[in-house]
Amino acid sequence: MTSAPDYAMLSSASIRVSYNTAIQTSHPPSLIMKLILAVIQPTKLDSVMQALKRIGVTRFSVRDAMGFARQRGQLETYRGAEYQTNLLRKIEIEIAVNDDYVERTLECVQEAARSNTEGSIGDGKIMVLPMEQAVQISDASRGPSAI
Repeated sequence: MTSAPDYAMLSSASIRVSYNTAIQTSHPPSLIMKLILAVIQPTKLDSVMQALKRIGVTRFSVRDAMGFARQRGQLETYRGAEYQTNLLRKIEIEIAVNDDYVERTLECVQEAARSNTEGSIGDGKIMVLPMEQAVQISDASRGPSAI
């Protein structure tokens, strides 16, 4: 008859080693990839796309989105009846870039998506997320070369 392992007997050193090994894995700077999510006004999509093409970013995904933030919706009229809309239509752009393109992509989107020189509430938001892996389906390339 086998007994259950005695977890109290595990040394804290063995746990610490396995924990630190997982945390301390890092990629060289040339292999770091980021996912940029930009939520913008629908009217700014063409200008953002053109600006991204000018800096050499030609691969991105675009989707419709609905958002609720500081704009707090707006009053709409439909067939003579007024109603409050809480969710406003936005556009979400997903851009996967190598680390050396992050800052220029952020500046490009920010400049092209602003409604005026100072910006306004409702112009949008940009988030930058770490990206663990990218795989090109057609040729199975991985990492920064897949972007």
